[in-house]
Parts: sequence; C-alpha cells; structure tokens
Amino acid sequence: MAITNIGSINIDNVYRVDDFAAPGETLLVSDYARGLGGKGANQSIALAKAGSQVFHIGAIGPDGEWTREALQEVGIHTQGIRLVQESTGHAVIQVNSAGENSILVCSGANITLTQDQCREAIMVMGDDDWLLFQNETNLTREIAEAGRAQPIKICYSAAPFIAELVLPVLPYIDLLVVNELEAASLAAHFGGQEGGIPVPALLVTRGGKGATYSVCESPGHENAGNVLSVPSFDVSVIDTTGAGDTFLGYFLSSLDTGLDAMTSLQRASAAAAIQVSRPGAADAIPTSAEVSEFLARNPTI
Repeated sequence: MAITNIGSINIDNVYRVDDFAAPGETLLVSDYARGLGGKGANQSIALAKAGSQVFHIGAIGPDGEWTREALQEVGIHTQGIRLVQESTGHAVIQVNSAGENSILVCSGANITLTQDQCREAIMVMGDDDWLLFQNETNLTREIAEAGRAQPIKICYSAAPFIAELVLPVLPYIDLLVVNELEAASLAAHFGGQEGGIPVPALLVTRGGKGATYSVCESPGHENAGNVLSVPSFDVSVIDTTGAGDTFLGYFLSSLDTGLDAMTSLQRASAAAAIQVSRPGAADAIPTSAEVSEFLARNPTI
C-alpha cells in the first residue's frame, strides 16, 4: 500500500516574537529560521516518518530545489514534483511566546499543477492506496474527480478552509480532515452540526483538546455510527506550526498500515505532542520510533 499526496511545498520563514505584530507596529524578532513547510510537504513528511511509502506530487521554482532534496532525505518519492518558472511557495510565520502562530502564505508554484500531472499520478495508484490532497494547490475538484474514477481511498485535508472550494469536493471523498474552526464553518452549511457534514468519515483536530473521529452509518464498518475521541498529551508547547499536519500524517499512515482507528488516534496524538514541543514545522516531526518511545513513557490516553 502507498499514499500519493498531491500537495503544496513551501519555504517557511519563521520569526519568533513576544507578541504578534499589530497594524502599523514594527517589532524586533528574537530569532529567525528558514525551513521546509507547506501543508502538503508537512503531511508527506509525517506520513513517511510514520512508516508509509509516500509519493509527493507538486511543483517548485528554481529557488526550491533544496526542498525536493529534503523530501527525498526522509524517503519520499519526488519524481512527481515539477520544476516551473514561478518561485517556490513560501510562508511568513510569526510564533509568539505561547507557541501560537500567525501565518501568511504566498502560493507561487503550488498553483501551477496541471491536470495531466495529477491524472498521471492517480492512474498508476493501486486499489488499496490512499490519495491525499489539500487546498494549498489548484485543481482540488479535478483531483477529487480523477481519484473517484479509480478504486482508491481519498482523504481531503480541507485547509485553508474556503467554502466554495470545499463544498463541491465533499461528494468524492472517503475521509475529510479539518480543525475545530474549519469544522464549525463547514457545519454551518449543513444545519450547524458536525454530524450533518455529508462525508463517510470525519477527523476533527481540536488543538489542546485532542481530536475526534466519526464514521457515518455503514453496515460492517468497525466504528459505524460512533465518535471516537482522544485528548491531547500534556507537554510544554514551543511551536504549534504543523501540529495538525503531523496528526493527520500519523493517523492516515496508521490506518494505511492496518491499525484500528483508536490506536491510530493515539499514535497521532503522541506525534503531535512531540512536534509542538519542538521549534519548527517539518523539522520537528518525530520518527515512528520516537512516537513508540513516547507512548511507552506516557500513560495511554
């Protein structure tokens, strides 16, 4: 089994501040770092570190060849990443003293994906493979439609949340992943309740409150009609950037390797806890061995 991720690749510029800059305010930063980021790249790295075989499909500019190399270093297949003339996507990230972040994203090469590029990647996927995509690239509906035409499973990380992008994609997917605020925004279109969102399965990450996983009524499914919940581990938070991506990567990888949903949630929660206790996004994602060691040291939640 493998996971194909059609996703963004960003160069993250991270600035540490005491508080976020207010309109018209100039602040001195206490630290600066550049690293690999983007929801797509973060999720691919989490998937790979969790133990999955990952194929990343995306685009970078002439300034981003090092990002391809960074993905390759963790075992990700990068043949599906195109080199284009536009600059690589990048983000400006403020991280305050509480570990919270404020992010500006420039799409750059991430919105230059072609339909042929995406279809070619999807056509060679195996029956038991997962297709993953997010809203930081173009062609989201086309990706979903092409995926649904194949006997594969489709996971949609609907962030950044833009209703006109998300709503047309829902009929094509098997698993929707959103954070708590995104879930509330989407639920408003379906009577205000998360349970009314019309998808087969829903994963909602809730920051310090943990996460929930729900499956609609489906005969024969182990969790049909249930809502599984997992709290977060109590750790010292340094930087929350990429925590949701880490959670998703570990959860989806765990499902892909045959673990049950509750075990998958627990491993994902542990991975996210480790990640937020370190600075950075992709660089802070733990290995599978680190997650297993963390769970061995901490009571099962």
